[in-house]
Amino acid sequence: DPWKKKSIEKGSANPRQLAISLAGGEVIYFELDVAGNLMEMGTKELGVDVACLDVGPLPDGRARSNFLAVGCYDNTVRLLALDSQNLLDQLASIQCPARPESLALVEMASDAASGIGGGSGMGLYLNVGLSNGILQRAAVDQTSGAISDTRTRFLGQRPVKLFRVTVQGQHGVLALSSRGWLAYVLPSTGRFYMTPLSYDVLEHAANFASEQCPEGMVAIASNTLRILTVERLGEVFNQTNIPLRYTPRKFVQVPSTNQLLIIESDHNEFSEKVRNRMAAESGGTTSGAKQNGKAGGMEVDDEEEESAVVIRGPVPAADGAWASCIRLVDPKTEETVELVELEDNEAALSICTCVFHARGGEAFVVIGTAKGMTLHPRQHQGCYIQVYRLLDNRLHFQHKTEVEDVPLALAEFQGRLLVGLGKTLRIYDLGKRKLLRKAENRTFPTMITGIRSMGDRIYVSDLMESVTFVKYRRHDNSLVVFADDQTPRLTTCFCFLDYDTVAGADKFGNVFVIRLPTSVSDDVDNPTGSRLLWDTGLLNGAPNKLDTLMQFHVGETVTSIHRCALVPGGAEAIVYVTVMGSLGALLPSQTREDKDFFTHLEMHMRQEFQPVTGRDHMSYRSYFAPVKEVADGELCELFTSLPYEQQQKVAADLDRSPGEVIKKLEDTRNRLL
Repeated sequence: DPWKKKSIEKGSANPRQLAISLAGGEVIYFELDVAGNLMEMGTKELGVDVACLDVGPLPDGRARSNFLAVGCYDNTVRLLALDSQNLLDQLASIQCPARPESLALVEMASDAASGIGGGSGMGLYLNVGLSNGILQRAAVDQTSGAISDTRTRFLGQRPVKLFRVTVQGQHGVLALSSRGWLAYVLPSTGRFYMTPLSYDVLEHAANFASEQCPEGMVAIASNTLRILTVERLGEVFNQTNIPLRYTPRKFVQVPSTNQLLIIESDHNEFSEKVRNRMAAESGGTTSGAKQNGKAGGMEVDDEEEESAVVIRGPVPAADGAWASCIRLVDPKTEETVELVELEDNEAALSICTCVFHARGGEAFVVIGTAKGMTLHPRQHQGCYIQVYRLLDNRLHFQHKTEVEDVPLALAEFQGRLLVGLGKTLRIYDLGKRKLLRKAENRTFPTMITGIRSMGDRIYVSDLMESVTFVKYRRHDNSLVVFADDQTPRLTTCFCFLDYDTVAGADKFGNVFVIRLPTSVSDDVDNPTGSRLLWDTGLLNGAPNKLDTLMQFHVGETVTSIHRCALVPGGAEAIVYVTVMGSLGALLPSQTREDKDFFTHLEMHMRQEFQPVTGRDHMSYRSYFAPVKEVADGELCELFTSLPYEQQQKVAADLDRSPGEVIKKLEDTRNRLL
């Protein structure tokens, strides 16, 4: 045959069908007959070279797949028919933004037809992996072959390779780029997931099953062959636990490395040295030593660890007893590189790294501590700022500076150190024997809990009076408060979003965003030349007030908040964590249309989902202050759990179809995750 003189470039097959492509863009289709012979059924000249192709899997109870997907070098994907009446006729096509790298036709439960969305139907999906790292997923009509509802997702820097796999007895797709991703529908919920794999970079993969591994994958990573299984399906995040000696308080990343510095402290607890001495005197092992043996360098077997969790060691007789340590951790190996125990009832309360301008770019570790501190009433036997050098993964003590109040906040500022001491904000520089005081402001309301800086502007959070904006005046070396919040907030954490905007959270579970009005400038002028003008602002407050842009009640005390992107190429969001272990995100709307869509969808969902306790949803989200400019995404995502008739009713009020609403929800979720 003439085609035998051309080279075969691509091929795809299932148990009964085979399709190959030749140089020049010719596609040839084969089938197995009843006797098991491979018969040529037809050819088609596409006129452009073929980059990839895929014969769909055999549907249950049928002898052939109805479709052949072909990706071409002209950045198109064409869907060809395989039935005998219109063999290799083009049914539909997709114009892609880049060259198709791989294709996968997979039959999966669709969102709108899943067990919780109005039925148990299955849908055929065409997955297209592109050379620019994007995955396109489109629904295919199993009768006409029409393509609709195309959705895109950026997966990584490398071209995307697709492989059909089995997940809990259901069909799924493994997409390999600069990291692996698994697309599947979880049978227990009927929800579609596109989840990254916490594993090494894989190059190829296929299904694998054996007696020891009933459902797994065999994959190639670099020059190794690996057999693996996927665990904890349905979870968005993967986590690993690193045992610590005491309760972690704060941590920072060491500059130019991936290592973490963690401060740990416990109230009413004996230090490790005291526990070991008590254990030696009693002739046994305290539960604290067992529980923290791994962190302290001792080998502890599983039986000892189980018994250590049940029994707690003795409690100090008097208040003001603290146990604390500083730990250097390598998160890649999950190992403790360095551990420094603080003695004499000192509690580590704050930590930062600081590059002092006169020390050649070396990053020093600064720790704020309090000795013998009692919480109520707040008293102490001395407060200190300790400075360490980090050399060869070892902490070397430099010196200790005594201060008059508890240092709850530390931050680097233009080659110097910013310290929050009770009501005082102070700038220190590094000396040979102690830190040297350079400037201060004593007019803060209650107690400083956090400090951030950008340029000459300093953002300071107070224990009871929200966030204050401070300007550092270079020519007279002074710190001037020029704006504060008019709403009292018991601030626990905050971060800046831009030069004028701050996002924060308070003790009662409220998240807020405040901004400096555009008409306000931080170029504060003091015509009197007297510092008395700035020292009289304690009762009257700052001359300018911040505007509240957003308010939302989370329901749990937020312990940390940051502006970041969770995945490479994802949208930036305000990400927060709570004291109960929850992790949430506030994602900004791209357009006013998106804002109106979620506002109206939330309004309809409040009517469809009445709380069991009878409490109004808006009343809960406005527990301390009226909710403002935030739509509850958790409530909106319950749209997929409505009966299909109610989905149609709600979608009609939004001038959309149920599928369009679900697509909008999924696209918004994919922007973040």
